[in-house]
Amino acid sequence: MPLTLYAHPFSSYCQKVLIAFWEKGIDFTYRHLEEPGASEELAELWPIARFPLLVTEEGKTLAESSIIIEYLDLLHPGESPLLPRDPLCALDIRFLDRFFDNYVMNVTQKPVFAALLHGPERRDEALKEARFTLDLAYGWLDRQLAGRDGWIGGDSFSLADCAAAPSLFYADWVHPIDPAFTRLRAYRARLLERPSFARAVEEGRPYRSNFPLGAPDRD
Repeated sequence: MPLTLYAHPFSSYCQKVLIAFWEKGIDFTYRHLEEPGASEELAELWPIARFPLLVTEEGKTLAESSIIIEYLDLLHPGESPLLPRDPLCALDIRFLDRFFDNYVMNVTQKPVFAALLHGPERRDEALKEARFTLDLAYGWLDRQLAGRDGWIGGDSFSLADCAAAPSLFYADWVHPIDPAFTRLRAYRARLLERPSFARAVEEGRPYRSNFPLGAPDRD
């Protein structure tokens, strides 16, 4: 059976995995979660029912975006693997991946979920907390990008960039990156120009009206 991905094109973590698929040119069956029956299939395969979820050719299920991307990289390393083969270099990339997930994307999602599930007071409180943490993350990332005009982990596009693209895309909607962080703003712009992420942005565009904080008229 072919690789099958259960995903939604507007989801940041799904975009992260889709970037890896498209970077490597790997064929897969896309079970779009707005297609009839797809959500029910997902819940049967994975009781937590979170996405993305990958079903391998052997019928094994893999959850969590970073795990899925590492699996794809093992299966199809190609000339430019998304994780360096040197273990210590790979550790640096994994750390950056976790940084983007934990300190950018997860922080960004808190006010989004507050807006979806609670009232304005809870949303505003979550936004205040997110802005504080995102400014710390933005500043740290801007310093990491000193001397780099390519990708966050070095010369090669990596797992860390797969995580960075949707993280910074949505984070800048929730709390715009300060113009003082010129390196980070330039990096976000480079990510938007990368064909794999540009495709993810376009496929998610029809769902922007669902963004509870209001999608800005840009990007």
